[in-house]
Amino acid sequence: MDVLFRLGEATADEVLTELPDPPTNSAIRFTLRTLIEKGRITHRRDGRRFVYKPTGSPRRARRSALRRVVDTFFAGSTSRAVASLLEESKGLSGEELDELERLVSRARKEGR
Repeated sequence: MDVLFRLGEATADEVLTELPDPPTNSAIRFTLRTLIEKGRITHRRDGRRFVYKPTGSPRRARRSALRRVVDTFFAGSTSRAVASLLEESKGLSGEELDELERLVSRARKEGR
């Protein structure tokens, strides 16, 4: 998905060449078929090849993926997921901590 979001659209071969540690050609094609079935991407024929394109925005994809991670590994608890990320981090900069404080403050004000 990252490659498709970055390029806008791509063939299976183009996706393959963009990956740093690419799987087999058949694995890429299987993954693309699965993403079509799930409605995450669409495709069109261009001569003898298919060109694939995301159906949603990167933000929507991130939110969906993050929700699955939180549900799967943290029993749906956002606070547990955030706590785990903070525990695993190699030290946040003062700027990053300030940003986190702003986000928490805003969430409190908005009643989240």
